[in-house]
Amino acid sequence: MSDTVAETTVSELVAEVARLREEVAAARGLARRAADRGEIENLFSRYMYLHNAFEDEQIIPLWVKEGTEGIRARYTNAGQYTTYESVIRYHQGRPNPVGKLILHATTTPVIEVAADGETAKGVWLMAGTESGLTDPVVAKDSPDFMYSAGEVQGKKVWAHWVWCKYAIDFLRQDGEWKIWKFRCYELARAPFEENWVSFGEKNQDAFDLDLMYFGDDGKPVFMPPADEPVPSENHPYSPSTVQTLEPAPPVPHDTFTDTFK
Repeated sequence: MSDTVAETTVSELVAEVARLREEVAAARGLARRAADRGEIENLFSRYMYLHNAFEDEQIIPLWVKEGTEGIRARYTNAGQYTTYESVIRYHQGRPNPVGKLILHATTTPVIEVAADGETAKGVWLMAGTESGLTDPVVAKDSPDFMYSAGEVQGKKVWAHWVWCKYAIDFLRQDGEWKIWKFRCYELARAPFEENWVSFGEKNQDAFDLDLMYFGDDGKPVFMPPADEPVPSENHPYSPSTVQTLEPAPPVPHDTFTDTFK
């Protein structure tokens, strides 16, 4: 074998090794992104399972750790929470009233992990039910259209269909994905006996209230004071409005951009 042929062969081998290294690196990156996506989907599904079971204290470790810059949560138009203490307060002391049922089922996720692997974005749709019993004395402070006819165990019944959207930013922290920025958009709701169109006409101001949930005997529990006003409002379905693409599903991106404001 001549020196020229040998040099060509070595050169080809070097090029082949370089190509294989690139392919291995690309495959590793693809596998990592696929694993990240699965971990993120499991994280939010775990959040929802715990929330449905009124085990909110177990949700706290799913959030970024105290002191993390940029933490944020927003549930209504009444304001948003931008400190660890105010965000976590939502999950502390949540009651589990007798007769109350919440079943939020999330679906249709679009999840994009940033190319740098440090952050990720996800959107979900949710269809579910919310129901419980309210002491008649407490019920007097709420509109009659929120309740069903008749009583069960001497209490007023509220049983609602509910639909929401979620937009969440995630941060990789100490090798694990954590919830970093959280936004809930209520899309529509309706009592079991009524359609969402006629109810939507009545219910336009509900999302402006700082109601957190209904506690024991159906007593309303209000959100803690917000840290700052919302930069834009969300309103549930109304027969007088058109639908918009909000939140927009995330697209492939290199690094974090704050799109779910």
